[in-house]
Amino acid sequence: MSETTTQATQATQATQHVNQTVTDELRKWIVEQAEAGCRPDDVLEAMKKAGWDEEIALDAMEDTLRARLDELGPRKGRGSAAAAAAEVAEQLPPAVPVPNPDYVESMGPLVDVDGHPVRVLMSMAASPRVMIFGGLLSDEECDQLVAQSQPRLARSETVDNATGGSEVNAARTSDGMFFERGETALIDKIEKRIAKLVNWPLQNGEGIQILRYRPGAEYKPHHDYFDPVHPGTARILERGGQRVGTVVMYLNTPEGGGATTFPEVGLVVAPVKGNAVFFSYDKAHPSTKTLHGGAPVTAGEKWVATKWMREGEFR
Repeated sequence: MSETTTQATQATQATQHVNQTVTDELRKWIVEQAEAGCRPDDVLEAMKKAGWDEEIALDAMEDTLRARLDELGPRKGRGSAAAAAAEVAEQLPPAVPVPNPDYVESMGPLVDVDGHPVRVLMSMAASPRVMIFGGLLSDEECDQLVAQSQPRLARSETVDNATGGSEVNAARTSDGMFFERGETALIDKIEKRIAKLVNWPLQNGEGIQILRYRPGAEYKPHHDYFDPVHPGTARILERGGQRVGTVVMYLNTPEGGGATTFPEVGLVVAPVKGNAVFFSYDKAHPSTKTLHGGAPVTAGEKWVATKWMREGEFR
């Protein structure tokens, strides 16, 4: 690691790690380190020691070095900066096809899904890919889902990363249950609506999960994909590959709290009965910026229905 590395990390530690803002000064420093021959792993480690979050640091390196390559052009970009960019890119899993709602601005905000009108309230094209749908479920459908799920509610569990099974986790303080895919006429109708809306095969969807959050309950920020580093992931992927998309449907409007948050991009989605938030992730990596959570419920209860989509047929 060069002397420039030590000086730069000391400077950024004093001014940048609190709000994690990627500045032009930091980008210049990353380029200097790459062109001086520093290994990307060493640069990343220096940024982490200076107080940078690993996910933000890795994104900053990738974006900066790719931009530098574009600036240099194909001939000059064959030096150490190119090698550094290639090495950073190799750390990422390959991108895969993901669900993609067939919506463009020219269509207007209202989408007809087999006679059911769905309103597009917000659309982010990428980083992360997020859409908010108004009226994905009718009030009656919401009430029916709540009624059908109540007798089977139990303390919610999360994936056990070590075994691929499930376990109670302190990060998720809710009650929940799963419907089998197509278990009831209502479930079948909703699943077909979602499949058509997000352009993804019906058989690639997991069963719908219903969750009830009481006052104070929350789900701390997390990713929905299965992290390849965990020993239990291989077993999970046998059932249909990676998760690539999520639809969270709100079955009631809580009296207070309960928003779905995307902390990396400052997005907060209010839980409104019948509405839903969709997001996709083309690789099992934090660079998708799909870190999200369920904020604590401050008054009343919050009911949601979640539909996850896999790469292949879910069995």
